[in-house]
Amino acid sequence: MTAIQRFESGPRMSQAVTHGDLVFLAGQTAGNPEGTGVTAQTGQILGQIDRLLALAGSDKSRILSATVYLSDIATFGEMNEAWEGWVDRANPPARATVEARLCEPFYLVEIVVVAARGV
Repeated sequence: MTAIQRFESGPRMSQAVTHGDLVFLAGQTAGNPEGTGVTAQTGQILGQIDRLLALAGSDKSRILSATVYLSDIATFGEMNEAWEGWVDRANPPARATVEARLCEPFYLVEIVVVAARGV
């Protein structure tokens, strides 16, 4: 049986979970969102994704899929400013971007990724 590992777990959820060769990240929001725009929040989130993937034995070149939630789809270009400077151009993941009401009005972006582990 393949072990399940949980990282940065709290009473409601884990920030990352691995099973076999897969890494599942919880939805990531900016750590310091208030007073920041979509590009800045996206940059914070992508940094968190890098950190969590490393913790779980992966990296952005191994992301299989990403779902981006924007509180206002009109900010799609602003989110892409940060995304395009970060994404591994040789290994871009499958991605969907949707407009959604996020849990607090100061959150403008939330990103969920699934990645492969290993080399």
